[in-house]
Amino acid sequence: MLSSGSVTVRASSLLRPFFRCRSFATMKPSVYVTRPDVPSVGIDLLKEKCNVEMWSECKAPPYDELIKSVAGKNALFCNIADKVDKNVLDAAGSSLKVIATMSVGFEHIDVAEAKKRGIKVGYTPDVLTYAVAELTVGILLATSRRLFEAHREIFNGGWTSWSPSWMCGPSIRGKTVGIVGFGRIGQETARLLKGFGVKQFLYSGRKDHPEASDIGAVRMPVEEMLPKCDFIICALAMSPETKHYFNERLFNLMKPSAIFVNTSRGGVVDQDALIEALEKGKIRGAGLDVMTPEPIPPDHRLLKLPNCVVIPHIGSAGIESRNDMAELTARNILNALDGKPMPAEL
Repeated sequence: MLSSGSVTVRASSLLRPFFRCRSFATMKPSVYVTRPDVPSVGIDLLKEKCNVEMWSECKAPPYDELIKSVAGKNALFCNIADKVDKNVLDAAGSSLKVIATMSVGFEHIDVAEAKKRGIKVGYTPDVLTYAVAELTVGILLATSRRLFEAHREIFNGGWTSWSPSWMCGPSIRGKTVGIVGFGRIGQETARLLKGFGVKQFLYSGRKDHPEASDIGAVRMPVEEMLPKCDFIICALAMSPETKHYFNERLFNLMKPSAIFVNTSRGGVVDQDALIEALEKGKIRGAGLDVMTPEPIPPDHRLLKLPNCVVIPHIGSAGIESRNDMAELTARNILNALDGKPMPAEL
């Protein structure tokens, strides 16, 4: 027990969750947010019970800045561009109780080290599933029907008149679509594509998915699947096991007419092998929302390939999904600080 004048406090009470024992504004827990443009629904929730400090620029704070700013904070609101490693956790010190990332991916966080220190980690699964699946369909169409390539022709003088064979690309109707990584996003993408008259869905993975029968998808080893596919969609999570999963060997198994789409993580693809496959005509084209590095330099080889559509990692950038992600991230923080179960804890 600790005594001060006539006030006696049990030491154990100091360990209670923040909101159950702190009532004055000056005693509010502190949260560091690594972007100023987080949708207001999330920030407003945090400000009701926390002191919120935000990085001032709409890009990742420099590593040294993150280390400096997280010191003494009780919570960190971050995203996939923020590297939260042992050094950051050391700088935060024992006051840090929760890390919440506004993403479904969490490879940027040293989760094992955080757990070792008793720091809770939250993420945002499910709420971005539809948005990413929707964009996957969009980039598949943009690649197969050569939308970006055709758009450029307007400005470089290539559009001179209507021509029967000019800017033609394969339709989705009647084709075979293979999905590698048949989780929430892979399944939702298949559901959306059913309306385009796909002939057959194939998927690879370590287990059967009960949802596959409703979609009409058949599981088979990736080596057997790829030669059968007209479109290959990568929806793999990033992990040490999936790094460079799509490599020269797998690209060599694809049809010369195949189109490859990746909206998961750039690191699951051996990018040099993909570039070679595109340059040598081993595959027809590729559509990428993710790549390495991010952001990609404007003079990168990928951007010089007419048969490669590249967009800047905007898979979850639906207004509704980003609002939901911000709210879920905030609720992960608030619940963790209040000693309640987090809506989405790793």
